[in-house]
Amino acid sequence: MAKTDGLKKTLSPFMLWGLGVGYVISGMYFGWNLGLEKGGTLGMALATVAIMIMYVTFSFSYAELACAIPKAGGVFDYANKALGKNLGFIAGIAQMVEFIFAPPAIAFAIGAYFNAFFPQVPILASAIVIYFIFTALNIYGITAAASFEMIVTILAVGELLLFSTITLPKFRLEHITHNNLPNGWSGMFAAIPFAIWFFLGIEGIANVAEETKNPQKDISKGFGWAIFTLVVLCGLVFISTIGIAGWEAIVYKNGKSGETSDSPLPLALSIITGDNHLMYHLLITVGLFGLVASFHGLVLAAGRSTYEMGKSKSIPSILGKISPKFQTPANALIGNMVIGIIALLSGKTSEIIIISVFGALTLYIISMISVIVLRKTEPEMTRPFKVPIYPLFPILALIIASISLIAMLIYNLKLGLIYLGIILGVFLLYKIFKKAD
Repeated sequence: MAKTDGLKKTLSPFMLWGLGVGYVISGMYFGWNLGLEKGGTLGMALATVAIMIMYVTFSFSYAELACAIPKAGGVFDYANKALGKNLGFIAGIAQMVEFIFAPPAIAFAIGAYFNAFFPQVPILASAIVIYFIFTALNIYGITAAASFEMIVTILAVGELLLFSTITLPKFRLEHITHNNLPNGWSGMFAAIPFAIWFFLGIEGIANVAEETKNPQKDISKGFGWAIFTLVVLCGLVFISTIGIAGWEAIVYKNGKSGETSDSPLPLALSIITGDNHLMYHLLITVGLFGLVASFHGLVLAAGRSTYEMGKSKSIPSILGKISPKFQTPANALIGNMVIGIIALLSGKTSEIIIISVFGALTLYIISMISVIVLRKTEPEMTRPFKVPIYPLFPILALIIASISLIAMLIYNLKLGLIYLGIILGVFLLYKIFKKAD
């Protein structure tokens, strides 16, 4: 009889790199360019540099927690230990919001890609089919899921490097400096959620800790290699796309104003090659791999965070059961898929992204407080990896995440209140049912 009381340990550092980059890489292909409409080149660049600093300092701080407490719940487990069950529960729900609400936005983008090739296939239909296929792959097994993730991630990274090789020779400085702060300095703060979209999801590496062969050593390697790769790609994509013809050319479909586009890289490349060139079609095709890598990776991480909360009976315990046949969190994956498809049917992709970012920022703030608290309350705890330049790294990540959350609330108050309603509503249900137990 197969052992079914835990998740299978099969992941290597290279697979963790593939997952870490894969979770995030769709952010290089779409969505980030909408921040240029808010902040222009300078506003978006400043927001991106600040967010880059936040993610570098956060990743190393979070790796300390993930190596010391290698559990699938990620921040749910860390905050439980550091701050108690109530804040642990809130952190866990924030993590679920991030991981469950980001995939529908990406699924919609995948559907739009298919629709561009096959106009007869409705966007929503292919987005829902994608959900079923990748949920099934994740139920089948972590090794197959992670191996697939690594292949599509390598293809997507290669395509971004090829894109930069073609576009950088056409770079002109005047395109970067032209109209670079259209809405004044406030535009920088409005651009923050789109800068976060460049890196959103890297923390998902922590959620596969229980399936890593040697989590105490390998998790920190996975985080380090992944964040280095993403910082380099972010800089390349930002400069090579805007440097072709200015920021307006990769924000608006007609290159000047009006309807915005979710395809900044094809827009930039079409200026050089036209839209019938082989390289243009290659970018469109391989760009799909970038979206698939992030969608699939976030589905994988979401399954683990929901499973851990179900296992601890913080949410219905059926979600914390392991499939006897596949040794994967099948119930959690199916539950997440149902919520994701409901979100998808709303058709509000940009709003779904912003709610997901609210969840991420809550996770970052609570986890950085957890790092600092655990250093004080449990100094003797085994820490196979320690964050460098402590306490500067977690404090810096905490400050930037807090400022980002305030800016997000100012510019997205209605969505912020909806997010708060989700967190408080689920927390109240948790307290009611816990008392009834």
